[in-house]
Amino acid sequence: MLCKAIDIYKKYSLGKVGIEALRGVSLEIEENEYLSIMGPSGSGKSTLMHILGCLDTPTKGEYFLENKRVSDYVDVELAKIRNRFIGFVFQNFNLLGRLSALDNVTLPLIYASVDKKNRIERAKEILSKVGLAERMHHRPNELSGGECQRVAIARALINNPKIIFADEPTGNLDTKTGKEIMELCDRLHSEGHTILLVTHDSNIASHAKRVIKLIDGRIVDE
Repeated sequence: MLCKAIDIYKKYSLGKVGIEALRGVSLEIEENEYLSIMGPSGSGKSTLMHILGCLDTPTKGEYFLENKRVSDYVDVELAKIRNRFIGFVFQNFNLLGRLSALDNVTLPLIYASVDKKNRIERAKEILSKVGLAERMHHRPNELSGGECQRVAIARALINNPKIIFADEPTGNLDTKTGKEIMELCDRLHSEGHTILLVTHDSNIASHAKRVIKLIDGRIVDE
């Protein structure tokens, strides 16, 4: 078992008002799964992804990665897990504008203390894999939206993570470019990567082999 969430609740406080983003979610993810969490805005799907990705902690419930309880880790250990175990792809790309595509992709390897020569070799290899061999020295403002998302996917892949979380990966892209990004996700899954998509779009969710529907913080269909 790669990931296991048991009866997860998440409550946020906004002044005197409490908002329950998740209400008793239980979920298991196996290696090499292609899973989509689908739901409308405010359904709790991004909150769930943040907990599964160790970016946030549940108010109640247990979460395990490879049978290890995540709540047992201290912050420094969680940072290492996020860097080496998990790859993130976000709707807004989250690239550093002053850095080239190559330098953006090498960042996780810097945090993993990989030497410069190996960082660059690995980043060039991954950028070639996502079709950006000729664009690796360009900065984000010199790249199209689809190219920026490919850089973000390359950065997510650089440490050979156990699982890739993609939060609305086509949300800022036109239909044609979004289709190309999803074809890339499909190919990555066929090569053995575990992928979890978070989306409100049924067409995007349909790429996954398993779709979980979330409404008002609860799983309502699978």
